[in-house]
Amino acid sequence: MRLSRGSAFMRLMFIFVCYAIGIAIYVWYTSPNQVPDAYKGSAADPTTFFTMNQLQNSETLNAVRNWIFFMSGPWEWLIYFMLLSSGLSNRWRETLERKKLPIYIRFPIYVLLVNAVSFLLYFPLRVLGYNLSKTYGISTQPVLSWLRDKMVGFGINYLTILAVSAVAFWIISKGGKWWLKLWLISIPFTLFMMYVQPVVIDPLYNKFSTLSDPVLEQQILELAAKADIPAHRVYEVNMSAKTNAMNAYVNGIGSSLRIVLWDTTLQQLKSEEILLIMAHEMGHYVKHHLEWSAVGAVGSSLVLIVIGGWLFKLIVRNRGAQWGIRSVSDMTALPLVLLILSILSFVTLPVTNYVSRQAETSADRYAMELIGSAQGSVSMNQKMSLVVLSDVNPPLLVRWFRDDHPSDMERIIDAERFDRERGK
Repeated sequence: MRLSRGSAFMRLMFIFVCYAIGIAIYVWYTSPNQVPDAYKGSAADPTTFFTMNQLQNSETLNAVRNWIFFMSGPWEWLIYFMLLSSGLSNRWRETLERKKLPIYIRFPIYVLLVNAVSFLLYFPLRVLGYNLSKTYGISTQPVLSWLRDKMVGFGINYLTILAVSAVAFWIISKGGKWWLKLWLISIPFTLFMMYVQPVVIDPLYNKFSTLSDPVLEQQILELAAKADIPAHRVYEVNMSAKTNAMNAYVNGIGSSLRIVLWDTTLQQLKSEEILLIMAHEMGHYVKHHLEWSAVGAVGSSLVLIVIGGWLFKLIVRNRGAQWGIRSVSDMTALPLVLLILSILSFVTLPVTNYVSRQAETSADRYAMELIGSAQGSVSMNQKMSLVVLSDVNPPLLVRWFRDDHPSDMERIIDAERFDRERGK
């Protein structure tokens, strides 16, 4: 058995190394910032607003961070598979049982062990990403602050997995159409998490306040009134202590829905550029993209539970005894559940990213129509691209699996087209 396990693990490692090399070749030789001939020399061409040094840095930076992205999923899968195939997960359960601890103590400890080991083994990739951002002047966050954020994330992730897995295994143990019961329970849980995200979880990481610029605030209030949006939904978040990147976003649902502007955006962009960003986020609000996102999350969870549940039962039936999984409701099956969910989430990224890009494009169009002009959009996208040295026209696989927004090139082209159509 040991030889069989070791042989299987070595084969898996060989596949993993080949994949890592293949991805490295792909991200390195799909040169970033290449635009079609029709747009060379235009405002969408990075050679018109990047320096040569910035172009070289962008090439290296994007190759490495794309490699990290494509490695992150398989690396996580390898961790969960190792916990199962090595027998470590099974030994944890047996050790806790020998101590004759009640299930309400054994289970949280077991989940903590799985979560902690996964976190530690995945940590090198996080460190690599952090050091990369620091090296190229994107991240400004001190190490201790960064570590604090990671520990907060670890705590939130642990509590979430503990609550969800406890309920899930209990429902599975009751038999019947457990997949349907799981899905029905996932609906209020999904809505609850979307509701508490901006008011409970986000403040654990950053400080939120009303806008600090009274003149800009008045302009945004007038824009919000024009869009028929409650003004108290607009917030500023202190991100300058962590990054030079610029951003704004909308999250929450119902009474917790809010529009948030990073202070770095306020510091680095002109008022007309900021108003376009705010109008974009207002577009998400007006077009109910967050509500539609909730509907999509509920629908996709049904698909994940049905497909994942079928795979879960199949694998437990064929490999459960080998991995020490006694039944589908055995806590030892937790790494397998996490493995299946992680794989399914990754392979569905092209679909979810496509839907997200359509929503972002719609919000872009709404912003330009609300203001009546795309003036400032080109310079805004160029500045936001420069500060993070982004690839204005990512290669196909990166676009499919990583990009949930239109590329900078597409946004600049759309802005110029909008003004031409309006005769400006």
